[in-house]
Amino acid sequence: MVKITAKENGPYIVEGDGTYMVVKDGKEEPIEQKAIALCRCGASGNKPFCDGSHKNVEFSAEGTELKVQ
Repeated sequence: MVKITAKENGPYIVEGDGTYMVVKDGKEEPIEQKAIALCRCGASGNKPFCDGSHKNVEFSAEGTELKVQ
């Protein structure tokens, strides 16, 4: 199962079973993490990943959760 949580005033947190793969220049690179944080404020210097910039730009959004089975 994959769970995606939109943190209040923060990033999307993606958690689930399996291996995460990032596709960069057509090549897949595995990420060795249990969860990843994806930017939703648009200000990250490391897109698509969150780098904490939402705190500096005072990003504001509701939190919610989505489960995919």
